[in-house]
Amino acid sequence: MQNSSDYSNSLPSGRITLVQFAEHYTRKFSGKTFLYEKNGSEWEQTSFDETRVEAHAIAAGLIDFGVCKGDRIAMLSEGRKSWIIGELGLLYAGAVNVPLSVKLEQKSDLQFRISHSEAKYIMVSKGQLSKVRAIRQQCPELKYVILFDHIENLEEGEIFIGDIYARGVEAIYSHPEALEERMNSIGPDDYATISYTSGTVASPKGVLLTHRNYTANVEQVRNVMYFPPDSKMLLILPLDHCYAHVAGLYLSMSYGTAIGTVPGNSLRNIPMAIRELQPDIMLVVPTITKNFKKNIESHMRDMGSLKYKAFLWFLGLASSYYREGYNAERVRQGWKRPLLRLGDRLFFSRIRQSVFGGKLKFFVSGAAYLDMDQQRFFYAIGVPVMQGYGLSEATPIVSTNDISKKHVLGTCGMPVRPMELQIRDENDMEVPLGEKGEICVKGENVMAGYWKNPEATAETVVNGWLHTGDMGYMWDKDFLCVTGRFKSLLISADGEKYSPEQIEEVITSKSKYIDQVLLYNSQSPYTIAFVVPNRDNLCAYLAKLHRGVDPASAQGKRLMLEKIQGVFDSYRSGQINFGAFPERWLPASIIVIKEHFSLQNGQMNATAKVVRRKVEADYAERMKYAFTPEGKSILNPLNLENI
Repeated sequence: MQNSSDYSNSLPSGRITLVQFAEHYTRKFSGKTFLYEKNGSEWEQTSFDETRVEAHAIAAGLIDFGVCKGDRIAMLSEGRKSWIIGELGLLYAGAVNVPLSVKLEQKSDLQFRISHSEAKYIMVSKGQLSKVRAIRQQCPELKYVILFDHIENLEEGEIFIGDIYARGVEAIYSHPEALEERMNSIGPDDYATISYTSGTVASPKGVLLTHRNYTANVEQVRNVMYFPPDSKMLLILPLDHCYAHVAGLYLSMSYGTAIGTVPGNSLRNIPMAIRELQPDIMLVVPTITKNFKKNIESHMRDMGSLKYKAFLWFLGLASSYYREGYNAERVRQGWKRPLLRLGDRLFFSRIRQSVFGGKLKFFVSGAAYLDMDQQRFFYAIGVPVMQGYGLSEATPIVSTNDISKKHVLGTCGMPVRPMELQIRDENDMEVPLGEKGEICVKGENVMAGYWKNPEATAETVVNGWLHTGDMGYMWDKDFLCVTGRFKSLLISADGEKYSPEQIEEVITSKSKYIDQVLLYNSQSPYTIAFVVPNRDNLCAYLAKLHRGVDPASAQGKRLMLEKIQGVFDSYRSGQINFGAFPERWLPASIIVIKEHFSLQNGQMNATAKVVRRKVEADYAERMKYAFTPEGKSILNPLNLENI
């Protein structure tokens, strides 16, 4: 093992491990606060140095407990200090983390991942323990359950992590060479994690990521994204999420950025955590920023018609000034600056203070399509959303915008460096600049493969090139645009193709009457749409414009369905939203469904993406009906029944 002076001077060159990485940066930023976690009414702080010391103790305790190099240790917990220390500890012990989503509700989903990964141990929070106990008998290879929380009445095979820690402290004192030897035995090509994809079109696969995959991706991202010194990040996303794992944990560690977690990973605790922690940076997915935007707009509407109109006017002024970020005409539009300062004083600064804690400089967004309305909105109020792109198989970050450098709203930013990126057609040939095709990447961030699935590995990684399955194009030689999934393409009867994600996102973000929408066209006569309506807002619409009409009556149901139809019709020629996307892909038939797409019914995955194949299978009969003359009408009997 290298001594502290070796690590504190400079990062080891070459293909380093996460152990070397963590040793270096926890010593480099030794006395600074790394972790914030709320305990009761106080935010407890853990320094970088304390993080390393605690990780050493957990590692030594795991080794003394019998954990061997290469053993898989699953992790099922809300984002918290114990998750981070637990992962560092097991990595120091040479084990492999199998991070699991707390959103896994089906016993079969959890059992599959534990059994498929052959995990011998699982680290779990008190809040998730019941899930593990419910499947324990069906996972005979699972030897021990390690609890992050102290509880009474431990069952057989369960142990408190505090006992592992105490055992490790004693082991380091009595025979420190055991931990040193294990740490020195870890190589860059050793597996660090098996990260299960949640899959939008297929069953989950275990993405094998090595120590070097992680350290290489951080090095790549640092060439295109910068976190300011002494900044503080609030981790809203769960740490099993590959994007939060790398950008939230390891990229932050490399910049000396402090990390705070939301108590219990609960959505209701986010406003409190923002207010108290006052973060400079937040990692988000588009569903989170969409909720922020809707809540802000709702609050502004509640302030009265005049103030709301003034807010919208200043919002439009700011959007026209900043344009797409890189092309803001600050000289030619200099006359707008005094008005922008007024709008900031009256509205935007107050929003930043009351909603975002007053110090937030920017969001970093990934995992799904982020529509331009959201990007322009947050740029205008002074907390830009820097959109990026990635996938677990690329560890995961492929490209990102950076507020401190040239950034282009509407793109996913600059590809990380060093990494090769090509846009290829269906014949696997590179296409000219600006043309759409499949995004393919090659570099040290490309996964080692899929766990126990050589066939899928061979199909996905060809001659070192990762075929992402995502469609995009290069806006110019430097900026990547991602337009959707190849496998979720709308394909018309004449063979023309279009990605549905942008249409779906725009419709749900612009209309308060539609919560979710999914488009389908597979060489069909026309496009159909699955629509989950917002019944509360539709009822409010009836109460305001059709007083006395009962929402449960036949007339009320017809009026609500016609309102939904009107949302889609507003994008047609001559209507207010025409031109947002090609009109030919608008649905000619609408399937209204009662139940939201969710993780619980299997129609949504852990990263809030709709599992299209599952929705199509669940509503196969409704789809057949939608292609009949009767079913094509939005006022068909099944829609009237489900509204």
